[in-house]
Amino acid sequence: MKKFLTKLLILFSMMFILIPLLAGCTLPGLTSAQRNSDSVRVAATTSTESQILAYMISELIEHETNLQTSIVNNMGSASMMHEALVRKNADIQATSFNGTELTGNLQLPPTKDAHKATRIVRRELKKRYDQTYYPTYGFADTYAFMVKQATAQKYHLQTVSDLEKVAQQFSVGVDSIWLNHKGDGYKDFIRYYGFEFKRAHPMQIGLVYSALAANKMDVVLGYSTDGRIDSYHLQQLQDNKHFFPPYQCSLVVNNYMLREHPQLKSLLHRLDGKINLHTMRHLNYQVDDQLLEPQVVAHQFLVQHNYFRGDK
Repeated sequence: MKKFLTKLLILFSMMFILIPLLAGCTLPGLTSAQRNSDSVRVAATTSTESQILAYMISELIEHETNLQTSIVNNMGSASMMHEALVRKNADIQATSFNGTELTGNLQLPPTKDAHKATRIVRRELKKRYDQTYYPTYGFADTYAFMVKQATAQKYHLQTVSDLEKVAQQFSVGVDSIWLNHKGDGYKDFIRYYGFEFKRAHPMQIGLVYSALAANKMDVVLGYSTDGRIDSYHLQQLQDNKHFFPPYQCSLVVNNYMLREHPQLKSLLHRLDGKINLHTMRHLNYQVDDQLLEPQVVAHQFLVQHNYFRGDK
């Protein structure tokens, strides 16, 4: 009985210790992102482009206003960034893809119409979460088939449809997640384009570029803005039948920030349509290949393109 009471006492003691600790728990990476009316917290994922764009937003705000900023960095997914904004652990989402928002965070049916997807996402984010979905930066980061430039020249490959004439002799390296993805995965691709490859190899997405460069694959499926496309001098093929859903990139802002700091509304619009696919790919290349810090790349872009309208 004495032993039982001792164990019970220890158990209650542990509960009193853990309760205040658990009460303070939040999403990973958000422990230092407390709400402050004079600061702006910008959420970014682990991807290179998300971090570059977060630093662009941050520096633009600090240069043009009296607000301070912080980066809620290295979030593991788009859904984590979404939750950070919903829980008010962050104020701005640096990268938001209309296709991901539509089918992931909003749980709505997919569409291949980029304009329709954007309209729905903008409407639903405002209605459900009191958020503003900004116009696209000017690029879409989506899946893209690519080959070596020598292969493209040899077989006259410019579009995905051009692959049909060589598909039976080509091995393709693809993201293992995409292989069985419903709606826009490999089985749907075969039906949509009307051909399949000699063999499809599931791989980690980060390995497909080096596999192609080393001649271990004839064609691979990568991401359209990846800096390694330039590193390995690869040729991206046009999705001429528009198989892949739209993944245009924009930023999202919690509307309380725009009400508290109305100057942010027009300031953030300065990035509308200013970063096309090739520009974003080159910015990623500077980080991934030339090993510059994302903050440095972001600063250089803003300075070179005259985003700062006079010193404070």
